[in-house]
Amino acid sequence: MADHAYARRIPAAPEAPILLYDGDCGFCTQSINRISDWVRPDVPIAAYQSVDLAPLGVTAARADHEVLYIDATGRVRGGAQAFARLLRTGRPAWRPVGVLLALPPARWLAAGVYRLVADNRMRLPGGTAACAIPRPPTPNA
Repeated sequence: MADHAYARRIPAAPEAPILLYDGDCGFCTQSINRISDWVRPDVPIAAYQSVDLAPLGVTAARADHEVLYIDATGRVRGGAQAFARLLRTGRPAWRPVGVLLALPPARWLAAGVYRLVADNRMRLPGGTAACAIPRPPTPNA
């Protein structure tokens, strides 16, 4: 895998807007690297493990569950809507895709596809056991 410094660049003092992903997940890292190469978004992208999450208003549990986009106002979008926002900051050709993904019914479809991929990321190319999303404990466990 090629080293893509863009997807690993971390702001000295994390501020919004920023996109956070699971840096421990090989599938997530490969996906972010590809998206960075294609889209060239105009926001910092960082593994959530490498930033102080508290000032951004998010928890490690949420960041482990889905990719997060925190905008300049502090609003947090997760999953497919995080990607929709990211696309809107990229090359002009990608911006309409980001707008489309924010509108029903594409929004609903994107959310379903995102959740399907996220829930199975450990089974996808580049995925490992570290990519599995932690499940909440069951009451009888």
